[in-house]
Amino acid sequence: MSHPQPNNPLHGVTLEKMLVELSESYGWDGLAQHIDVRCFSNDPSIKSCLRFFRQTPWARAKLESLYLHHLQEGGSAPGRRG
Repeated sequence: MSHPQPNNPLHGVTLEKMLVELSESYGWDGLAQHIDVRCFSNDPSIKSCLRFFRQTPWARAKLESLYLHHLQEGGSAPGRRG
């Protein structure tokens, strides 16, 4: 059973949503500057990035950190449009 997590800004946010929102905000080149991984700089796609981040915990942690920073800077929050 799932429990509400009101203090967890990542609760309910899928990896795909993070990637889509960040790629729209920063672009692939911008993401590659923030997180130095080949899936951002070598023929990037949501599908290839999803595969990489699901299999690479250290990189996923960096992506989640960047997403949280993005939210603090005024990016779209879960449940908000924009």
